[in-house]
Amino acid sequence: MSDTVVITRPRQQAEPLARAVAALGREAVLLPLLEISPLADDAELRRVLADLASYALVAFVSPNAIDAAFAHIGRWPEGVDIAVVGEGSRAALAKHGVGDGRVRIRCPNDPAYSDSEHLLQALDLASLAGRRVLVVRGEGGRELLPDALRGAGALVETVASYRRAVPGLTPELAERLAGLLARPNDWIITSSEALRGLVSLVERLDSAQLHHQLQTQLRQQRLIVPHARIHETACALGFGRLVLTGSGDERLLAALQSQA
Repeated sequence: MSDTVVITRPRQQAEPLARAVAALGREAVLLPLLEISPLADDAELRRVLADLASYALVAFVSPNAIDAAFAHIGRWPEGVDIAVVGEGSRAALAKHGVGDGRVRIRCPNDPAYSDSEHLLQALDLASLAGRRVLVVRGEGGRELLPDALRGAGALVETVASYRRAVPGLTPELAERLAGLLARPNDWIITSSEALRGLVSLVERLDSAQLHHQLQTQLRQQRLIVPHARIHETACALGFGRLVLTGSGDERLLAALQSQA
């Protein structure tokens, strides 16, 4: 087994995990498969956030959504609850001075499951009927959470706070991918979109012979994933060496130790 662990998170969230991986005696390689960038025009975001006090609940779908939104938030208004999908988002809120002491933060009941489906199970949906709810997300985010809240009678608005995109296939990235796929490694994949991006990047590599070889090598990598939805995506894409850990960096690190 290779000592290398490929971390595919956006760079903003990858470095703390990389340090923890290195502390286990493993080599951490940063290969961000999603690039996070500011909105081209944030006027709508600033307009919505200026009216935060009018919402009963604000749901943030990711740490990136929190970081981008709090660039425009001074102090969180009293009486406005927050919903997040996982421990990473809780940590992002804490970084901005928001904790359970003054603000009620809703999250999935089982920290092993950090997704919109389990967040919905933790919310008192009936209490939100007829009340305003804001969902803060990246451009083009999933509709599952807003649709379910609307189905419960909430008056839901959505707003994008950042952009995300799969990086372009430069010669340098192509060379890095080919080198990493030349031998089996552990890959930490924390997003279905990032995994689809990885497959797309490999598909765009040059010759047909190289394409087939790298596709085979890609499916031989071991993927360590925190969510069942990512696991399902990986299975659908033909990956067979999968470790499903549950949410949280501590579970990802425990899986690396147990697999070593």
